[in-house]
Amino acid sequence: MASSSSLFQLRCRNLSCSLAPIPSSSRLVPTPSILHLGVFTKPIIGVSSDAPRPVFCVRAVTNEEEGGYSGVAVAEETEAGRLKKALVDSFYGTDRGLKASSDTRAEIVELITQLEAKNPTPAPTDALTLLNGKWILAYTSFAGLFPLLSSGTLPLVKVEEISQTIDSESFTAQNSVRFAGPLATTSISTNAKFEVRSPKRVQIKFEEGVIGTPQLTDSLVIPENVEFLGQKIDLTPFKGILTSVQDTASSVARTISSQPPLKFPISYSNAQSWLLTTYLDDELRISRGDGGSVFVLIKEGSSLLS
Repeated sequence: MASSSSLFQLRCRNLSCSLAPIPSSSRLVPTPSILHLGVFTKPIIGVSSDAPRPVFCVRAVTNEEEGGYSGVAVAEETEAGRLKKALVDSFYGTDRGLKASSDTRAEIVELITQLEAKNPTPAPTDALTLLNGKWILAYTSFAGLFPLLSSGTLPLVKVEEISQTIDSESFTAQNSVRFAGPLATTSISTNAKFEVRSPKRVQIKFEEGVIGTPQLTDSLVIPENVEFLGQKIDLTPFKGILTSVQDTASSVARTISSQPPLKFPISYSNAQSWLLTTYLDDELRISRGDGGSVFVLIKEGSSLLS
């Protein structure tokens, strides 16, 4: 298949015109863009022939940029970029993997395998600065997390976020789960140290658990109904009762919120694990745990989260 520049040259010959070459400074070059919550206890296939055609980004080039000439800068979207978008889209409605059907899981595994084959960071532990920061869990096959995710189906309780924050300078990682209730939000976290064991593998040792103090919300919001065990429960008859205890509950929550977080040591045998990072760029990370589980995380602030 002819390249985009060849196509432009062919068209220019047909129209008896010419385009000045676009300098490298004007080209659109795609910028290459460890989770285990144990304490919360196909071969590579290329894109098929009927896959979507490459997407081209077009930008007008001003006379100033071209030194007196005008033209169009064209950059083909990378295949990895398309795969990442397809992967994130496949997570829709799965509740981080909890509600994924077998067909959806198979599709996700296929996309993950293709992305891993295009890993732009073959030695993640040699690029620790890319690991720095807060990563949001988008999908996992780790069954140990499913009971935790299921707790979000209880009335008035929601798992707002599961995240991991990495500090490569101190070789520490914090896994955190944030819950939201009608009066307050709280979190459960684990603090861990990690050691580099290979270009892709790290050894993790969990050292401490932290139960965060509840943070009071502005007011008690009482929904019209809640769904519990597949049934909708009308809360209208109870609104008066619930409203009458709001002031008392708020007072208790304020008292609890003033207390420091509760910390406890982790010393049991399951407090150690290892993790392989099989894909890493500046906005997406894929890791595999020692039990064969897969974790897909997105960097906080990435457009992939929107």
